[in-house]
Parts: sequence; C-alpha cells; structure tokens
Amino acid sequence: MESSVAFIMIAIAGGVLFLALFFHYVPFFLWLSAKVSGVNISLIQLFLMRIRKVPPYVIVPGLIEAHKAGLQNITRDGLEAHYLAGGHVERVVHSLVSASKANIDLSFQMATAIDLAGRDVFEAVQMSVNPKVIDTPPVSAVAKDGIQMIAKARVTVRASIRQLVGGAGEDTVLARVGEGIVSSIGSALNHKSVLENPDSISKLVLSKGLDAGTAFEILSIDIADIDIGKNIGAMLQMDQANADKNIAQAKAEERRAMAVALEQEMKAKAQEARANVIQAEAEVPLAMADAFRSGNLGVMDYYRVKNIEADTNMRDTIAKPIQGNKPSTPAMK
Repeated sequence: MESSVAFIMIAIAGGVLFLALFFHYVPFFLWLSAKVSGVNISLIQLFLMRIRKVPPYVIVPGLIEAHKAGLQNITRDGLEAHYLAGGHVERVVHSLVSASKANIDLSFQMATAIDLAGRDVFEAVQMSVNPKVIDTPPVSAVAKDGIQMIAKARVTVRASIRQLVGGAGEDTVLARVGEGIVSSIGSALNHKSVLENPDSISKLVLSKGLDAGTAFEILSIDIADIDIGKNIGAMLQMDQANADKNIAQAKAEERRAMAVALEQEMKAKAQEARANVIQAEAEVPLAMADAFRSGNLGVMDYYRVKNIEADTNMRDTIAKPIQGNKPSTPAMK
C-alpha cells in the first residue's frame, strides 16, 4: 500500500515537473493568444525561440501589435534578428504603428537602423507629429556700441526621420543657434535697435539654414527674453587706459633708475678723482726729497715754495668768513 502511494506521488511530481518544463520551453498560452489574434506561428517555433535565447514574450506581442495595426512587412525572423542585434523590439513596433497612423513614411529597415544607432525611434516619430520646443541657455553678445546683450531663445524643431542616422543632435542645434544669435547681435549698430526689433534676430538666424546635417528640422526660432548686460566697450577702454598708464609708469621708473645709476656713477668717478688728487699730493714730499737728493732742487727753491704755500694759505684764510662772527659795520656818529 505504501509503495503504491509513493509511486503515485512520484508520478504526480514527475507530471508537474514535466508540465512546468513544457510550459517553460513551449509557451502554450502565448501560442494560443497569437492564434486568437490571427498571427500564424507554431509551437515548434516558440520552442526554438527558447533554444535561440530569444524571449517569445517579446516577439509574439510585437507580431500581434503589428498584425492588428495592418503592418505586413514585419516578420518573426526580422524581430528576432533585431533582438539578437541588441535592439528594442517593442520600441520599433510602437514607432512603426505610430508612423503608419500618422502617414509617415517609415520602413522596418529604417526603424531598426535608427534604433540600433542609439536613438529613440518612437520618440522621433512622436517629434515628427508633435514638434519639440528647446530652450537655449542664455547667450551673451556685444553690439557695435559696446553694450552687452543677454538673449534666450526657444527653438521649435521637428525630427527628420531620414536624417536620424548620422545626423547631429540637439547640442549641435543649440550651438548653431547660439552662434547665430551672437553674429546677429554683433552686426547690430547699437543695442537700441536690437531691443526695438528682436524679431530681426530670429529672421536672420533662421535664414542661415542651421538645421543642415542635423537630425531635426528647425520650424521657428523665437526670442523669449533679452536683457542688457555690461558696457563692455567702456570696460575695454578703461582696461586699455590702465594698461597705458602702467606702461608709462614703468618707463618713467626705468628713466629714474637710469638717472640714479648715472648719478651714482658720477659720484664714484668724483671720489676716484679726489682719491687720485690726494694720492698725488701725498707723493709731492717724496718727489721733493728725491729732487733734493738728486740736486735738482736747492734750498732757496725750497723756501720759495714754502713762501708761496704760506701766502696761499693766508689768502684762503682771509677769504673764508670766521664762523660765529659777522663782519661789523662802523657805528654812525
């Protein structure tokens, strides 16, 4: 009795395990849902999807959605290949259905190429139907009168399906619009004309064809806000004046340093000359002694020199006023 019960339990467990494996590798209910929806797919194909590591719960709903939308160019092999290539099957199918409803020419090959390129193809289709508004960051530019202008713009773009592969993104569009705003304001004669006609900036920027080579088509460029910034021209003139002043001060300091150096050099030369005179005067007694020894100078000549020297000292003493005493004037009687 116990052996029969054990056999029944083992049989039930084996049956449950078999059914679990069967429904895991052969999604019967998914096959039934596809049949009910009109999608022709066999249980063997669903089993082979498991073997190929392709999730049937991703491929079959995409086939059902495409079939219900009336898309005939979407096949099971195409969806499986796109999944194995790393694409987003659901996103591609949604984009194809949306493009079909909006009468946008989008093929399965183009949609998969856009998806594999890293772009959101479903969002691109939505942008083709409903254009997107991009706000630019504040753009600073200077008019010809030197006044800085700070402008913000709103760019309305629509996705270009054919240029999504290889086309530039939003950053390029914003950079080109900013460059156009700077060029437009820079060509204005003064800031007042920019404030009076801000639409002239939009027209000039829009006429340059900034969307060339991008994944978008620019529909309009509107100036949302424009403010007055700093007086750049006056600041530049002040900076130039300060620079000129500093240069002049540096040159004046250089000339003063040269004059001081020349004065020091002249003083050094004068001191050197005085030292030479003192040295020459010190050598006079030696020369006189040598003249006495050689017989070139006699006693009378020596006394004559002394008399001249004494007379010279007396004259110098008379010529110098005595310190502390002022010359007296005779009293009037």
